[in-house]
Amino acid sequence: MPGFWDYRIFDNPLRSYVIVGGTILFVIVLKRFISRLIAHFLFRFIQRMSAGLDRSDFLKLVVGPIGTFLVVLVTVSSIEKLHFPVALDFDIYEVKVRAIVQAVAVIIVIVSFIWLLMRLVDFIAVVLRQKARAGQVPRDNQMIFFIRDFLKAIIGIIGVLMILDDAFKINVSAILASLGLATAAIALAAKESIENLIASFVIFFDKPFTAGDVLKVNHVSGTVERIGLRSTRIRTDQKTYVTVPNKQMVDSVVDNLSLRTQRKGELRLELSLATGAAQLDQFIEGVRKILVKDRMQSGTVYLDNITGSAFLVNVDYFTAPVALEEFNAMKQRVNLDILQLMEEMGLNIAGSSTTISVLTPGPPEPGGGRD
Repeated sequence: MPGFWDYRIFDNPLRSYVIVGGTILFVIVLKRFISRLIAHFLFRFIQRMSAGLDRSDFLKLVVGPIGTFLVVLVTVSSIEKLHFPVALDFDIYEVKVRAIVQAVAVIIVIVSFIWLLMRLVDFIAVVLRQKARAGQVPRDNQMIFFIRDFLKAIIGIIGVLMILDDAFKINVSAILASLGLATAAIALAAKESIENLIASFVIFFDKPFTAGDVLKVNHVSGTVERIGLRSTRIRTDQKTYVTVPNKQMVDSVVDNLSLRTQRKGELRLELSLATGAAQLDQFIEGVRKILVKDRMQSGTVYLDNITGSAFLVNVDYFTAPVALEEFNAMKQRVNLDILQLMEEMGLNIAGSSTTISVLTPGPPEPGGGRD
């Protein structure tokens, strides 16, 4: 007579259910301890390759995924030791329930493993970001984000292929090898996306600009906030958010205003023709002294042209690459000093004293009819 533990339920003895349930319960209870222990050994291994890592950040990112993956793996492995009940092995739309259960279990294991790998990628990104800050190279942060997103996309694609191969028993390699014209058609349809992806690599390795730079490209001026796999996001001077495909950022002429060594100020004056030559020479010399007084790095003042209505005086000067608000204040100060000089010398802008007279014809003379 079979004992109590040999009593069979759904083709499995009660002893097997107790062992499986106890194993799963044991892992769930000690999940956090075991996952922290595994994370600790994993951290020590990573620390050998790069010193100065933050252990708390690593544990915060990977302990949860390690615990989940451990529970899922032990649960699936333990349940596989049981015999699948014959009573439950029926078809659903010509698919065995056993095959469905196995596919779901494989999907859960693969998803939990992919989640763990993505968290490891996040930790690598955190480490690289900390090193960029320590090395005072904040521009490399965008490169780190790009690499992180790219690796996550690759891992996600690999995960999908693993699910198709292991869960649904689809021969992925045979499908990829036999795509032929379909692959060419897909590549042609995705031509723009592929070009933008390649352009993103060109941007990151050639570095014509990085996140935080102020650019002018295709009549768009603003600050680069993010460089993605497909496009670059720019916050314009009007505070709008413009998305520019990376291919255009590579093919177009990009003016990186953040890398300029100076800012240029310009002033075009049209002085009245009543101004004498001596006054013009004195005025030009006075403007030069203003540029020196206002500490411009360099400047040019000259009589550019003489027209039928004015004397054209050009004023060009350069400042340090200061912020726009500071540059506007310096420009205003120069303009006001020049206006004050003109007032002191009694000079006028061309056309400022022009008088316009409207003449009306008088009454016709007597007897002025037609002959």
